[in-house]
Amino acid sequence: MADLITLTTDFGAADGFVGAMKGVILTLAPQATIVDIAHDIPPHDVRAGAFALETALPHFPPGSIHVVVVDPGVGSDRDALLVVSPHGMFLAPDNGVLTSVTPADGRVSIYALDRPEFWRSRVSNTFHGRDVFAPVAAHLATGVPPAALGTPREDMVRLPWPQPCRDGNTVTGEVIHVDRFGNLITNLRLADLGSDPGRARVRLRGATIWGIASHYAAGNGIIALVNSAGRIEIALPSASAAQTLGVGVGEIVHVLPAQP
Repeated sequence: MADLITLTTDFGAADGFVGAMKGVILTLAPQATIVDIAHDIPPHDVRAGAFALETALPHFPPGSIHVVVVDPGVGSDRDALLVVSPHGMFLAPDNGVLTSVTPADGRVSIYALDRPEFWRSRVSNTFHGRDVFAPVAAHLATGVPPAALGTPREDMVRLPWPQPCRDGNTVTGEVIHVDRFGNLITNLRLADLGSDPGRARVRLRGATIWGIASHYAAGNGIIALVNSAGRIEIALPSASAAQTLGVGVGEIVHVLPAQP
């Protein structure tokens, strides 16, 4: 669906930056549908931007255009990229923000955006979202082929993306995101809890959680549950698990099998 354009940024809603990008897109591609994924990504937090995009991407039609601007290196010599994958087309700085949504197995085409004729005529060194990514998104939406917009390249910057590891009967993961409710989202999934997840033990920062709850109101204390994205999440109903436990992104989480 090449006339559907999503925007993910750390621009916030107070300064008009997102509105400026939309204005550029709609001037060049008035038929486009623009959807906001998130604009309150913590400033310069590339990994949080990658996580937000990963969470939303499965719910968009293949072929959608996704503009992701979390860009602490704007104006530097980092490349601006167009990445075409089976899941959609992505426009982003080459800083790893696309790590979690673009496979590293050769099923993507990567282009460095080096054709200024498809940018705005005046390009600010501080606002490539408006002057480079937005107009290129609009040109894609009007049917310009990806190969016309840049030069092919072999690879792009990728963030270290933590994966669970197993040592005997213990699986070790980590917290990869803290949402606005203070829930701790991990890189673990239900399969990592073994054959009897209802009796598995989840440990982090001195807390032990027994089994998997079915929903947020299923307990009065710290609980573990499978969230809407299929990840194991540590939550405290009606409060912040992150504040209560004093943990954040990078905290190690252990899953142990049920005791005999």
